[in-house]
Amino acid sequence: MNKKDLSEADICDRYITPALYDAGWKKGQIRREYSFTDGQMIVRGQMAVRGSGKRADYLLYYPANQPIAVIEAKDNKHSVGAGIQQALAYAEALKVPFVFSSNGDAFLFHDKSGTYAQIEQQLGLNAFPSPEELWQHYKQWQDLQSVNQDLLTSSYFVEIGGKEPRYYQQLAVNRTIEAIARGQRRCLLVMATGAGKTYTVFNIIWRLWKTKVVKRVLFLADRNALVDQTIINDFRPFGEVMTKLDRRLVDNETGEITTAYEIYLGLYQAIIGNEERDNLYEKFDRDFFDLVVIDECHRGSAADDSNWRQVLDYFSEAIQVGLTATPKETKYVSNIDYFGEPIFEYSLKQGIEDGFLAPFRRIQVGLDKDLEGWTPEAGEYDDNGQLIEERNYNLLDYDRNITFGKRTQRVAEYVSQFLHDGDPMRKTIVFCEDIDHAQRMREALANVTLNRGFVLKDHRYVMRITGDEKEGKAQIDNFINPKETYPVIATTSKLMTTGIDAQTCHVIVLDRRIQSLTEFKQIIGRGTRLRPDYGKNFFTIIDFRNATQLFDDPDWDGPPIQDENFGTESQPTGTVVNTEAKGNDDGEDVGDNDDRTDTDLSVRIKYRVGRQEFEVAKERVSYYNKDGQLTTESLKDYTRRTVSEAYQSLDHFLKKWNEADRKQAIVEELKGHGVILEALEDMVGKDYDLFDLVCHVAFDRPPLTRKERADKVRKRDVFAKYGATACIVLNALLDKYADRGIIAIEDTTVLQLDPFAKLGTPMELVRSFGNKQQYKAAIRELESLLYENRGA
Repeated sequence: MNKKDLSEADICDRYITPALYDAGWKKGQIRREYSFTDGQMIVRGQMAVRGSGKRADYLLYYPANQPIAVIEAKDNKHSVGAGIQQALAYAEALKVPFVFSSNGDAFLFHDKSGTYAQIEQQLGLNAFPSPEELWQHYKQWQDLQSVNQDLLTSSYFVEIGGKEPRYYQQLAVNRTIEAIARGQRRCLLVMATGAGKTYTVFNIIWRLWKTKVVKRVLFLADRNALVDQTIINDFRPFGEVMTKLDRRLVDNETGEITTAYEIYLGLYQAIIGNEERDNLYEKFDRDFFDLVVIDECHRGSAADDSNWRQVLDYFSEAIQVGLTATPKETKYVSNIDYFGEPIFEYSLKQGIEDGFLAPFRRIQVGLDKDLEGWTPEAGEYDDNGQLIEERNYNLLDYDRNITFGKRTQRVAEYVSQFLHDGDPMRKTIVFCEDIDHAQRMREALANVTLNRGFVLKDHRYVMRITGDEKEGKAQIDNFINPKETYPVIATTSKLMTTGIDAQTCHVIVLDRRIQSLTEFKQIIGRGTRLRPDYGKNFFTIIDFRNATQLFDDPDWDGPPIQDENFGTESQPTGTVVNTEAKGNDDGEDVGDNDDRTDTDLSVRIKYRVGRQEFEVAKERVSYYNKDGQLTTESLKDYTRRTVSEAYQSLDHFLKKWNEADRKQAIVEELKGHGVILEALEDMVGKDYDLFDLVCHVAFDRPPLTRKERADKVRKRDVFAKYGATACIVLNALLDKYADRGIIAIEDTTVLQLDPFAKLGTPMELVRSFGNKQQYKAAIRELESLLYENRGA
């Protein structure tokens, strides 16, 4: 067979893979068709479609955990280097230094490490580098020649049927292991909420522990629920060598702490003493732990004078790894100052683009008195008989200095209507100004007429979950559990800002002022989990306070950069620096913490005004697009633009359509470009074929319904050359096309359905055309007739 006639898969099987085996690569070191992203979810309205993922033809590993080379294959009609730029793009994402392209004649080799004499060179099929050669160059590139080789080549925890690290988790683990192997004692990992930080750090600990680089580990968290979840889930393989660090480990008689375990998981607040008890962590020797991992390290370790920093200072000889989605970098506090530049970063934007995190749409709602402000009449009193200070009140004051009962009611009505316009059982978090506001919001939501039946069925449909209320706090685990129906709507202040893994949270409502970019990132992170298995392909942010203007901040999802003024001046006296550290032993907020001073909080006066009406004056819907920007583009405009970009001209589309052996390939191609097919139907009609939907939306071509196309074929009497049974089959296929579209008749299983089943078995029906090839030829002719342009 002529080499030029071989497919890309044939080129791989006959030339590239044998060349790898000849060079010494083993089967376990070669991953074929390695899909490393899932494809971004594209959202418009209530619809979502997943775009194309990224797939490398080959990914080569030296140890099982370390990818070091990528190969892009092309068929022999292409040149040797035709795939090199595509391979370089994959290598950039995977952080792989050695890049190859091949068409089966030779390899084009690109060296990103700079350790070879030439950046690019052509190699014969018999000259592919061996695993040992590339591994030595990799170690030279990463300065790993003289480090612990057992640690570098150690494996992840592997469980039969269990998950394995995603590409970015693998990168985070490897970069951290390599840094520690080189002697680095403090490491910072910055990974977006929902990206799997805990699973990632488990694999870091596992490899360090299994190779005995570390023997005892302390994992610090700031939420009791997070510690418990970690023990039960990601850290479960540690088994009996693991324990929760609390005062139950202290002997009541001797006061000594149990040191028999190797993995300790503790809550910051529980191990730090107070006036009534001593510090729990000081019962260990300073050199007891070899590794300390600090989850949500932006909360305590960023500030020199925080209570939590004393734990890290006490175990200063240990390797320390900080984890956060939101590193804190201000002129007063800095994670980077303590840990150094991040070892690895994975942003929300990257996670959404890869299809591992949920995109969002934003609904900005402006109530009339929110936009205009409100001024009391001279001598006006509030509902409690207090004389209201005569000045203009605006959103900065609402629910802090003055409350409007009907404003809370209007917000509750809007949110309820939004939920009931779709699925009223979508998990929703409403962020309020303080605990009092959260309670009033709960009452308002419970009293909305739309919610009445749901609340009567189960009062947990709406719950206040704040740090001061046991019943609400007790429902956190149920709220975040995808398998639990209730609670559905949670009103909160600070408690659910961080440390809550609300995987199926569909809606985040912002009815509070947010000044801190760190806090804003944490709140948005409550919705970023992607769970298509539970119908969650995206989430919605409903913003009543213009809090989402923080999306315009260039630092909102950018790399962490230390503030240029850090360390130049001291924190102002009286300011609450570490508001997150306040709480009880469970790590839960118990007060109305915000960014103002303690003095501000103590003198705050609230007026209550129940008579003022509020109405929606402005709405604006925007979507997170493929470029990581918020756009207000309508579904219609988005669909037209996306289809037009996919097929630059009508001729180009017609060529693609006619050349496709199966039209399902066009469907997948459209989805890969982010086209929501349901949107095409909504724009044109459900009676039209995919062909007409695309031609009409993108190129303004008048559409024909499927029935009209089928009838035109029948009128031409083109089936006379076939036998009686074959004619009946073709006419039935036209009926099936008119009813369900072209994809249905391309599938041979259609012959198992009525009315075909009544005519004979699929094999018998195929034989009425002669054989299988002649049946397929008849189907292709039928398709050609359907889409012939005869006065259409």
